[in-house]
Amino acid sequence: QVQLVESGGGLVQAGDSLRLSCTASGRTFSSYAMAWFRQAPGKEREFVAAISQSGGRTYYTDSVKGRFTISRDNAKNTVYLKTNTLKPEDTAVYYCAASSGFLYSPAVTRRDQYDYWGQGTQVTVSS
Repeated sequence: QVQLVESGGGLVQAGDSLRLSCTASGRTFSSYAMAWFRQAPGKEREFVAAISQSGGRTYYTDSVKGRFTISRDNAKNTVYLKTNTLKPEDTAVYYCAASSGFLYSPAVTRRDQYDYWGQGTQVTVSS
């Protein structure tokens, strides 16, 4: 069992930055691929970014490429999402997810590939 706790969300203005964190407890963090998803009001939860167990592979949805960066620190059991140049359309609840599999595109974007989920952290971007 893995418990995931997100933090770092908040209310910001367009153009600002935030760093989201997700800390895991339980089984060996380094054995899990990690991802961030987000869900805006009235919309389905969508893939944002993912990182492999070692951190050597990263994946991003097109709308965040060049603005968001996913990283991980296996010694701290934490995965990060640095969000730069935020836009109002980035407003959503951001969820951290963990997968015990070795994921590649396009499977890495699928919600059903992930075994554990956090409770989410709200990001609100005002225009």
